[in-house]
Amino acid sequence: MHSAKLVAAIYCVVLPAIVLGDSARAQDQDRSVQSVPLALAALVAEALQNNPELRAAAKEAEAAAERVRSAAALEDPMLEAGLINVPIQPWRLNREDMTMKMLGLSQKLPYPGKRALREQLAAKDAEGARHGLRETRNRVIREIKLAYFDLALTSETIRLLKSNRQILDQFLRIAESRYAVGQAFQAEVLKAQTQLGRMNEELVRMQRERPVIEAEIARLLGRSGSAPPISAQLPGLRADVFSLEALQQAALRDRPQLMGLQSMIDRSTKALELARKETLPDFDLRFSYGQRERDPANMPREDVVSLTVAINLPVWRRDKIEPRIAEAQAMRDQALQVHQAQRNDVLAKLRQQVAVIEQSRNSVHLYETAILPQARLAVEAALSAYQVSRVDLLMLLDSQMTLFGYQISRARELVNFNKALAEIELLAGRQMF
Repeated sequence: MHSAKLVAAIYCVVLPAIVLGDSARAQDQDRSVQSVPLALAALVAEALQNNPELRAAAKEAEAAAERVRSAAALEDPMLEAGLINVPIQPWRLNREDMTMKMLGLSQKLPYPGKRALREQLAAKDAEGARHGLRETRNRVIREIKLAYFDLALTSETIRLLKSNRQILDQFLRIAESRYAVGQAFQAEVLKAQTQLGRMNEELVRMQRERPVIEAEIARLLGRSGSAPPISAQLPGLRADVFSLEALQQAALRDRPQLMGLQSMIDRSTKALELARKETLPDFDLRFSYGQRERDPANMPREDVVSLTVAINLPVWRRDKIEPRIAEAQAMRDQALQVHQAQRNDVLAKLRQQVAVIEQSRNSVHLYETAILPQARLAVEAALSAYQVSRVDLLMLLDSQMTLFGYQISRARELVNFNKALAEIELLAGRQMF
């Protein structure tokens, strides 16, 4: 009699409360996750401020900007001093008319247009570094979001595992009570114990996985040492309509990676132009002043000045200049092909991610409007039938595990949807959602 009362109490109070309570929590969650969690926005802001890779990229862009001004600067002038035409025997500065003390100044001057091209090359390098900084920033945001969504899925899986384990524990108690009074077979007890063991094993695995994801998030945030646990909320769907054509146009226009490759093409074009200008000579402008001593008769000698211009002769054009031109041409062609390949890759990935979004959105709607409600009704029907011994515990366990699997699948599709959004943001080159 005592066992029968225990079974009845579990049937009528505990199990319906657990099943219906889990359903209510899932429905509440469906209504509460329609926007980006505030915790994720805070993590993104922290990463943008403290991520070491992002800081390094910012310093690289800063250094590239500083190189622009120096790229067009002239070489330092050369100051020259000495004695000219001094006879050895005897060593005197006033014996010969051409003996003098000389002070000279020389300056190298590139052929007109070379300095401007060098400055433009450095400016394109700086422009590419700025685009690289933006790309790194967007990539860090994407990685933070992906890790956050993985953590949210892990947290949700742990919550569902604990809830499902509690239900299975109640099923086990029912099976043991019924087996004790001869109303159930030992196989039902063993099956319930097996399922409960599997839940415990999966829970241990997921709890072991959580710190790994938290460590990855901490790395992206630039945190060192021990850090408090990071909480993550399961994201929801967005009602936005995604136009593939509009996204592709935005990516071609705004993706920093593509803009950086375009800067590389422009730079290689300038480098080719500069290589061709190397066939033109540079100039070496020299000015000197010579001071002469009085002659042996103490008569003054006039001081003299000299002004010369020297140019380099590109006589080794075949061995020195033409290979540089060919190299610059090859580098420009390479930049064009890399840009085209990356452009095609971005467009293809956008098509893939938009397809993932639509598929995940449809799957979530299907789970929420049809599959999950039907699965919950199936559990309740199996539970009611089990109370009057019309089905065995194995069918009830199967119904509950099916419901659990659908809940996990729904959570996974929500994460897949939001991961695809994060990928689209990276591909499009801007935060659109």
